[in-house]
Amino acid sequence: MTPSIRLHVTAALSEGAEVPATPGQAHYLGAVMRRDAGDTVLLFNGRDGEWRAHIGALRKDRGHFVVEAQTRTQAPEPDLWLVFALLKRDATDLVVEKATELGASRIVPVFTERTNAGRVNGERLTAIAAEAAEQCERLGVPTIAEPQRLATLLQSWPAERRLVVAAERADAPPICPGSGPDALLIGPEGGFTPLELDLLCRHPFVRQASLGPRILRAETAAIVGLALLQAGRDG
Repeated sequence: MTPSIRLHVTAALSEGAEVPATPGQAHYLGAVMRRDAGDTVLLFNGRDGEWRAHIGALRKDRGHFVVEAQTRTQAPEPDLWLVFALLKRDATDLVVEKATELGASRIVPVFTERTNAGRVNGERLTAIAAEAAEQCERLGVPTIAEPQRLATLLQSWPAERRLVVAAERADAPPICPGSGPDALLIGPEGGFTPLELDLLCRHPFVRQASLGPRILRAETAAIVGLALLQAGRDG
């Protein structure tokens, strides 16, 4: 039996609804996966759960789906954010992909003094997150926030959300999961500057934590830190 393909859509999902395919989805289904009208897909939008549908029509760059029945109801996902200093393109792509797989609900790129990147394509990162959610069977896609300066982010940070900073220092306590809203902050290659560390320490919602005795690459630290914060949570 050919496995069903999962696709993220923005339209509302309900029995009998017709949902348009994006040009990219139409091309992927027809040219890459060799699917045609009548074939089954699974659809999700982050609000209405997951639904079985079939391809109603398919052309080179357009098509639509006909929704049949719900296969999974929408369930709450972990309230876990990732904040990370922008990296080079491939490393940033990897961080977004793995953060999605690990359940991050919001991904926030930041600029720091040692950030080694000047800009980011938000639409591209959203597409990477959507594809990762399709593959890992998540029911939602994390929000990709607009990049901002670290100092600006801290000024508007919600006080009830713990911000766990992955610190490159042996005397920081080990990272541990929390029960409330959490966020993980990963610094740039080369780490935070002394001034940035001082700025972070001024905020009561900041907690420094160690990821272990080794100095990890930024993308590795993001994966390890999210996995540790996710441990014991539902979702």
